[in-house]
Amino acid sequence: MEHSVVVMGVAGCGKSSLGAALARAEGAPLIEGDEHHSRANLEKMQRGDPLSDADRAGWLEALAAELRARPVGAVLTCSALKRAYRERLRAAAPGLRFVFMEIDPASARARIEARQDSHFFSPSLVASQFATLESPVGEPGVLRVDALAPLPQLQGEVSAWLHGGAGR
Repeated sequence: MEHSVVVMGVAGCGKSSLGAALARAEGAPLIEGDEHHSRANLEKMQRGDPLSDADRAGWLEALAAELRARPVGAVLTCSALKRAYRERLRAAAPGLRFVFMEIDPASARARIEARQDSHFFSPSLVASQFATLESPVGEPGVLRVDALAPLPQLQGEVSAWLHGGAGR
């Protein structure tokens, strides 16, 4: 990969699944954003309390450091809900691209409820994710994909885009 890419979107859109598939296909390291949250942030989300900008500041800096440590490219999974968050990540990795996994609130909630026993994220936070989301559509280096499409199709679409194919 020539540049790093962030697989982004609200909770439940499939960032981790697409990120892992993309990293395998591209032979790139995977940075799983959820693994870099502080214990306090994880506990807050488990309780159903939305994270604030201040809560996310250290997490975003840790992710930026991970990107800086991999100048030849990586796949990062990160909600990147606000433009300011995306700009922090862009500052750490010139040429950074974003894949926006677009999903509707009902589908996101259903996915989160289905994994409730194995994931820290509370379904009660879905509405706050959508309220916080500032769509990246129209920003440079962004590909919007349908999060409900089959994973192999999504991975193929993103790989083609990364290599200068359709959707660029």
